[in-house]
Amino acid sequence: MTLTIDITGLPAERLRFTASPLAELTSMLHVLAEPGHHPRLAGWAAETWAALRPELAERLREAEFLWRSSRADFLVPARPRPTLAQELDDLDLLDDDAYATAALVTTCGSNRVRFGAGLGTGSPLTDPAARDRALVRAQARGALQEAFAERLLADPAAVRARVRHTLELCGEAFFDTAWGGITTQLATDLRLKNDLLRHQGIGPALTSVSGAVALSPDGTRILVDKLQDNATSAHGSGVTFIPSVFGSPHLVVVSAPGWQPVVQYPVAEPRPPAPRPPADRRTAPRSTLPPRPAAPAAHPRPRPPHHRRTRHRLGPHAPRGLPPPRPAPPRRPAHHPAARTLRQLHPRPRRADRPRQRPAHRDAALTAPAPPTRGPNGCAPRPASHRLPDGRADTSLDGRVNESTASGDAAPEPGDHPCPNPPHPGC
Repeated sequence: MTLTIDITGLPAERLRFTASPLAELTSMLHVLAEPGHHPRLAGWAAETWAALRPELAERLREAEFLWRSSRADFLVPARPRPTLAQELDDLDLLDDDAYATAALVTTCGSNRVRFGAGLGTGSPLTDPAARDRALVRAQARGALQEAFAERLLADPAAVRARVRHTLELCGEAFFDTAWGGITTQLATDLRLKNDLLRHQGIGPALTSVSGAVALSPDGTRILVDKLQDNATSAHGSGVTFIPSVFGSPHLVVVSAPGWQPVVQYPVAEPRPPAPRPPADRRTAPRSTLPPRPAAPAAHPRPRPPHHRRTRHRLGPHAPRGLPPPRPAPPRRPAHHPAARTLRQLHPRPRRADRPRQRPAHRDAALTAPAPPTRGPNGCAPRPASHRLPDGRADTSLDGRVNESTASGDAAPEPGDHPCPNPPHPGC
C-alpha cells in the first residue's frame, strides 16, 4: 500500500525542510503515551513521568486521544515557526470545525476514519450522524477518550484552551530542556537535506529522508510506503518535511483533504564507521596503514638506546621489543686452546744479550741482615765487638774460641756475665 503526493510541475523550492517545536513536542507526548514503541527512549519516558506533577500527568492522560494512536493534523504544522508559543498562536487561528474534525480522527486497523465535507459526513459539531459516529469510535478506545470527545463536542473553546495550557505546561516541565539538547542534531540533518536538494535534486533528497520515501520514475509523485492507500496533491502549497528525534522510527504523513501535505521523518542515528579490512604491512604503503595501538602508559616497555637507534633505521613499522637473548657459549676444559691466555699461547722470546734482571724486592730480601737467633735457653747472642771488663774481646757466643779461655786466663766472675739472666751452662 502506498500514499501518493502529486508534485507535477512543482519546483524544488516548494519542498521545504524545516524543524517544528510543536511537532517534536507531539512526538515526545507519543513516547510518553506508548513507551513500548520506543525502547531506546524508555528510560527518558520513565524519568519524565516520575518528575511530572500529578495535575499535569492527569491532563496528559485526558488529552492523549490527540497523539496516542494517531496524530491530530493540526499538531504537525505545515508552516513551522521558531518557537512553540508562535506555533500555538497559529493553532488558535484554526476554526472550531476544522479543529474538532482533525481532533476526532481515529485509527481502525489500516483505515483512518475521517469526518468532513466530501467524505459523506459533515462536521461532528453540526451533523448529528457524524457526532454519533465520532462518539462510538471514541468509546471503543476507552473511557478517557470518550469523555474527551464529549467535552470537545459540547464546548470546543474550553477544550482548546485546556489543550493549549497543557502544551505550555509541558514546555516548562520537560520540552524546553529536551528541545535544547536536540537542536544541533536537527540543524545538522536539515543542512544535509537542503544541500542534497540544492545540488542533486529531489530524488536524492527524498531517498535520504527514509527508505520508505521515494520519487516516482516519471518524477511527478512522491511515493510513501504506508499501511494505507491514499492520494493527495501539493499544488499551490508544496510539501513540508519535518525531522524528528523523538519520533523515530515512525513516519507521520498529513494527507487529509484541505491540509497541506506534511511528512515528519525520523532523523538517522549516527552509525559507527565500518571496520576496514586488515592491511598487509609488508606491501601496503605507509600512509594507508592503520596506526599501531599505543603501549599502555602504566607499564612502559624498556627500550635501551641501541634498540631505539635500530628501530629508527628500520622505520616506524619495525618490530618492537627487545631482541631475543643470545645463547650462552659452551664451557671449555682447561686444556682446550681457547681456555688459555694469550701469553700462554704465544710466549714472548727472551733476548740472549739482555741479562736476566731480578726484581728489586728480591735483591732487598737477599741483602737484609738475618734476624738474631737466641740460644737454647732463650739468651740473646753476644755481639762480636763486646769487651770484657779487662778489655779483652769475648767471642764465645759467635762460635769462636774465647780468647781468655784459650790463653789460660781465669774465667770472668759471675757478676760480670753480660746475659741479663742468671748464668746458664750454655751461655
